[in-house]
Amino acid sequence: MRDTVLDLRPLRASAAYRDLWAGSAVGGLGFQVATVAVLLQVWELTRSPVWTGAIGLATAVPLLALGLVGGHLADVHDRRTIMRLASSGQVLAAVGLAAQALAGNRSVWVLLGLVSLGAACNALGSPARRTVPPRLLPADQVAAGLALQNLSFQVAMLVGPALAGLVVARWDLAAAYGVQVAAAVVALLGLARLPPLPPVPTRAAPPASDGGRAPAPAPAPVPASVELPDGGPGDHGRPGRRRAAAGGWSIVWKRPTLRGSFATDVAATVLAMPVSLFPLVNEIRFDGDPRTLGLFLSAVAVGGIGAGLLSGAVTRAPRSGALQLAAAATWGLALAGFGLAGPLWLALACLAVAGAADTVSVVTRGALVQLETPDEFRGRVSSVEHVVGVAGPEVGNFRGGVLASLTSAPVALVAGGLAASVVVGLVAWRNAPLRRYRTPAEAARVVSAETT
Repeated sequence: MRDTVLDLRPLRASAAYRDLWAGSAVGGLGFQVATVAVLLQVWELTRSPVWTGAIGLATAVPLLALGLVGGHLADVHDRRTIMRLASSGQVLAAVGLAAQALAGNRSVWVLLGLVSLGAACNALGSPARRTVPPRLLPADQVAAGLALQNLSFQVAMLVGPALAGLVVARWDLAAAYGVQVAAAVVALLGLARLPPLPPVPTRAAPPASDGGRAPAPAPAPVPASVELPDGGPGDHGRPGRRRAAAGGWSIVWKRPTLRGSFATDVAATVLAMPVSLFPLVNEIRFDGDPRTLGLFLSAVAVGGIGAGLLSGAVTRAPRSGALQLAAAATWGLALAGFGLAGPLWLALACLAVAGAADTVSVVTRGALVQLETPDEFRGRVSSVEHVVGVAGPEVGNFRGGVLASLTSAPVALVAGGLAASVVVGLVAWRNAPLRRYRTPAEAARVVSAETT
């Protein structure tokens, strides 16, 4: 039973990780408050699902444009410096959102421009942030560290919308954006005790991975199946400087486990992301009650927190690839159920199941990416993960808004959820290495058992 509960070892193993986690948790709470405030402000200004979907586009464009740049920077410069600069930029973007609300801004373009600015800073800093747990924690605690980060995100999703509703109802939108400013400052302070994180020198290439059947050394070296984009293992003098931005995609494409994991996430998010449809569903089924809109977001978080509290079973699961595939398919089916649900309790239950499935998928994908990627390429591969994991949902929100404007919100939800599950099934069928993938510790145990 102890193996199924949340693993807290990373918080005891590293004070720097603990500070980073706490700062990120507070920053995530502020981000969720601002997310609801932006959604409400855009809806009040436009009353259009296309414009609420455009929030996703305003976020996705800078992520797509700058995400790989952030990965390149993370592989050739001190990652602590990059994170501090990016966090400072996010503080400025939060201040801008608060200022426009105080000034009574009525231009949706100004609002979306500030959203894009915050997303740009996030795109430049997140690849570096994602590579930190493997540098601060033992290899057997990396998945647990990622699970703790995801749990803090889910808690923020639960508390943030409710807090946003209370703040806006008691004061106004400017106060909600003010909460984000304070939280962004705390997130910046959480980087204070982080040690220098310069690039790690390139190492020689080991034998290629076969999808999890052979044990992977730690820290992960350069797989032989990956052609180094910077001149090969002996190119120490110019780490990541030539074709660095393309290196992440090159490594992902050449490793079936990474390629399949990212394809699974793209299918789930681009085809089935529901958030832009929440205001419309709330309007047509629940009389536009703002408390119900907050419940939609909180229900997703309740499911995520439930899965997070039992994440020990996920982080210790031997077949994490198969687990990600199953979770992504469940996400799609649950959101299709939300599109069909009439009673509020059933709608919230479907969203909770979707939230739990999302948590399992995110944790398994994150651990697989970090453990399968050599450190000298983690920045670039993490930038791909960030683009896929953040821009994908935002593109999916825009897709959902456009489809709902042409048909209806229930049609958009059901069609998207079923399509996502079907595509995930195709990935599972076609990508045997991902389906059979075992974590390094489990792979070593299986090989040992087979040779004795």
